[in-house]
Amino acid sequence: MAGRLLARGMIAGVFAACLAFLFARVFGEPQVDLSIAFESARDAAAGMATEPEIVSRTVQASFGLLTAAVMYGAAYGGIFAIVFALAYGRVGRISPRALALLLAGAGFLTFVLIPDLKYPPNPPAVGQAGTIGLRTATYFEMIVLSLCVMALSLLVGRRLTQHFGLWNGALCGVGLFVALTALVQSGLPDINEVPADFPAVVLWRFREAAIGMQVVLWGALGLIFGPLATTALARGTTGRRQVG
Repeated sequence: MAGRLLARGMIAGVFAACLAFLFARVFGEPQVDLSIAFESARDAAAGMATEPEIVSRTVQASFGLLTAAVMYGAAYGGIFAIVFALAYGRVGRISPRALALLLAGAGFLTFVLIPDLKYPPNPPAVGQAGTIGLRTATYFEMIVLSLCVMALSLLVGRRLTQHFGLWNGALCGVGLFVALTALVQSGLPDINEVPADFPAVVLWRFREAAIGMQVVLWGALGLIFGPLATTALARGTTGRRQVG
């Protein structure tokens, strides 16, 4: 059963990644091109030599982006399937489709939205080379802390639900999540390296496209994996009945 779910999760992840690639190709890549043009003009004005292009922009925006998206989607789809298998039957009487959507929403919230609210994605020409280590470390710290906050809030909310009912327990869990998220974000350093003359519209639209790509990826993953998991679970049940 776990093998079937894992394979279906990876398939769902690949299809979701292809949809996310199309979204990024239409909405994200134009903003990347504008950012690169800004960076090139700034370097030229400063008398700096243009860096050699190891991989052409045509390849980066097409096959390179698609390959990265597919690999990313397959990995996330496999992990998603494993989490689904662990959660199914342990979070109440909920259908596979509903559980898949619930996990997809939780994954987007934990791994994308909360970290990006603190450290939003930036296009080329934004960020200094000397701080890339700090920026990478703080971003992954935010992801880990977001995951811990989500897990703690779910445990507390579930425990409170047993004593105060589903509605009150859920509200307490959500409130705890919001409070802990705000506390964690306030404790991490702010990083602002956007050049003063960088076009605000390009920055905003790039961040919109980056978030939108993740919405498409996680939403499609949940919607596609749900029916596939339902079929796999139904076949598994039928097989056990025949054996019995």
